[in-house]
Amino acid sequence: MSENKITEKYRVYVDDNYHYMDEGERYAVGSYSLLEEAIERCKEITIKSLEDLFEKGITPEKLHAQWSMFGEDPFIVGGDGQVPFSARKFITTELCENIIRSQKIVSQD
Repeated sequence: MSENKITEKYRVYVDDNYHYMDEGERYAVGSYSLLEEAIERCKEITIKSLEDLFEKGITPEKLHAQWSMFGEDPFIVGGDGQVPFSARKFITTELCENIIRSQKIVSQD
């Protein structure tokens, strides 16, 4: 057995909210030996998904709703069976406001 297999305790997968409950649309992102690395990767994927859903004039509530319908929903498998990351809990009104603010700045450049 390779050494990488031994140290990779956490696997990150992504579901597509548009294809809710369709495991055929799921894809693997990577394996991580540290839970913190896996959580950070999940946060990056969630933020990128929100950024991709940004449109001019969108409100934080609408951005959150768009993610719920069409966004990428990363999750972690491994460890002690707990759910160490939930994009649904991670996405807050404040996060959506920050995404909107940052995307407005990027689109002005």
